[in-house]
Amino acid sequence: MRLSEDVIGYFKEMAEEKGVPYQSLINLYLRDCISSHRKIDMALDYQS
Repeated sequence: MRLSEDVIGYFKEMAEEKGVPYQSLINLYLRDCISSHRKIDMALDYQS
């Protein structure tokens, strides 16, 4: 999985606040997207 540095940084900061590993937090967020049937907005500025 390719994640940009700013995305990883965002989750690392949040994970430190919550006291959980950032990979677990990313997984929880993705799982929440699935359970809420959240769809991606392809109009977002995509950077690879």
